[in-house]
Amino acid sequence: QLQLVESGGGLVQPGGSLRLSCAASSFILDYYTIGWFRQVPGKEREGVSCISSRGDSTNYADSAKGRFTISRDNAKSTVYLQMNSLKPEDTAVYYCAAHYGSTWCAVSEVGMDYWGKGTLVTVSS
Repeated sequence: QLQLVESGGGLVQPGGSLRLSCAASSFILDYYTIGWFRQVPGKEREGVSCISSRGDSTNYADSAKGRFTISRDNAKSTVYLQMNSLKPEDTAVYYCAAHYGSTWCAVSEVGMDYWGKGTLVTVSS
């Protein structure tokens, strides 16, 4: 019954920044591990980052380390992905997904039972 809605996508120039949001239709988002994924046409969907239910454990794909930061505000039932130093290869549809439980997380689709519809990020000059 958990519903997720992504927002914050848009057009940004290389080197710019963007913050994505993943909002849940439930006040119990604090029970869920959240992951961010992205996909471009013709390619497999790849993991970007994840954050544990309490927010005390995070992981990043190598392509995101040092540039992206995941965080959450359980009081607002929202998870964020701050993206800095964006590159054209970051262009993709970004999805958030949720898995019930876990005090740790891994950048993997395994166990992700709930998915948003995605938000498009375009990095171009």
